[in-house]
Amino acid sequence: MNILMTGGTGFIGSRLVEKLVDEGNHVYVLTRNPNQYQDTEYVSFISYQFPIKRLPFIHVMINLAGESLFGYWSPKKKEAIITSRVQATEALIRILAQMEKKPEVFMTASAIGYYGISEETIFTEATTDYGNDFLANVAATWERTAKAAEDFGIRTVYTRFGVVLDKQKGALPLMTLPINLFVGGKIGNGNQWISWIHIDDCIQLLLHCLYNKKIRGPINITAPHPKRNKEFIQILASIRKRPSFVYTPNFLLKIVLGDMHQLITKGQYVLPQKALDHQFTFKFDHLEEALQNIFQK
Repeated sequence: MNILMTGGTGFIGSRLVEKLVDEGNHVYVLTRNPNQYQDTEYVSFISYQFPIKRLPFIHVMINLAGESLFGYWSPKKKEAIITSRVQATEALIRILAQMEKKPEVFMTASAIGYYGISEETIFTEATTDYGNDFLANVAATWERTAKAAEDFGIRTVYTRFGVVLDKQKGALPLMTLPINLFVGGKIGNGNQWISWIHIDDCIQLLLHCLYNKKIRGPINITAPHPKRNKEFIQILASIRKRPSFVYTPNFLLKIVLGDMHQLITKGQYVLPQKALDHQFTFKFDHLEEALQNIFQK
């Protein structure tokens, strides 16, 4: 298949590109800085602005672009988080409008932040109302922008990512650092939920969404067994053979991170009900085995 993608040089996107190419697909990655990636042989990099006739028929369009959530959330940073996602999505919608023959699938990133924050509620894809905080608004706006693809009659999938676990990238290295330095421990009261997924299961579930024609609409990219922060840290510390007795108060993180502290001090219990209903098999459905696999590599 011919696949057009944004965000193909990022944490998840680069791994997905590698897997798609291994399976015999040709991937075109849209980037504003194509000259940075000339040594990458298996991807054709082109600008956001280009004549659509330069491309062959595109079977699949994947949208993973967006400003990183990590970093101090100044007003400028928060604006970049939402505008980067909307602008990239709008660019793909404009490309779709130019195509005489439309792709079969439009798969776009979103986040479980869509559901808002709760220590009690269990969220699945059947939850239609979104939360009332910044991240929920970002995810809802992102999905509304992408919904234009449905108007073209394209099967549209909104992949709501949880915390993707990888040894080198994403949130896990930041969570592991204080533990490695013997200053790890729960955040706040430790009751906030972490809905996580191993990077390998994440990539396989994205492929499952791509190839299974019955999957459309939102799908949670999370493992079936979320953990509270205090349990997550205990398991992580045990695997790293470190103590986990240091308590980090919420107010300290708010001073250091600004509004970004929400990513660490708040959470939601999210189940991948649609993945389970469509017979996806998780290789790592429990946190202990996921972390053991990650750190033995």
